[in-house]
Amino acid sequence: MTEGIETEWAVVAHVPQIVDEVAGHARPVVLIDGRSGSGKTTLARALAAAIDKCQLVRLDDFYPGWDGLAAGSAMVVDSVLRADAPGWRSWDWELDRPGTWHPLDPTLPLVIEGCGALSRASRALATFGVWVELDAVTRRARALARDGDAYAPHWERWAAQEEAFLALEDPRSLADLTIDERARGAQPQ
Repeated sequence: MTEGIETEWAVVAHVPQIVDEVAGHARPVVLIDGRSGSGKTTLARALAAAIDKCQLVRLDDFYPGWDGLAAGSAMVVDSVLRADAPGWRSWDWELDRPGTWHPLDPTLPLVIEGCGALSRASRALATFGVWVELDAVTRRARALARDGDAYAPHWERWAAQEEAFLALEDPRSLADLTIDERARGAQPQ
């Protein structure tokens, strides 16, 4: 088994624990954050599949371009988690402009994943927060294997935005669960 696949399986192994943590909530909202290539999407897909009628929102679908991490993070609070008519406007990456509106059902469970998902403002509106950590070399290899040439020229630019977000919001400290694949384990907060 390769390192990337082992990491993905290790991340998914935490799904039952997260499901148990949010089980008593009428409408659980789970935020999954971490740097690019850390395993957020893999965890989010598995978690959304494990929660009945769960909606999955990926920040990758609405970051407004390669310089849009901060704006995408703000949209989690301003659009996705707002009480009335929640939803999100996609980003058309090919045309570099806003796309279509995607409404969300405010009564159904929700998993939101992406770098910028877990901020002080969003955590106040959510049931549970998860931070996923993985070493830089493995993250980069996984991200570039996934997105290839489309992402490679933007890696450093995006990493700088991640650093700025981490310095501003410290999402790891906001998490209820840290999945640190560098240490092959999870540490409850």
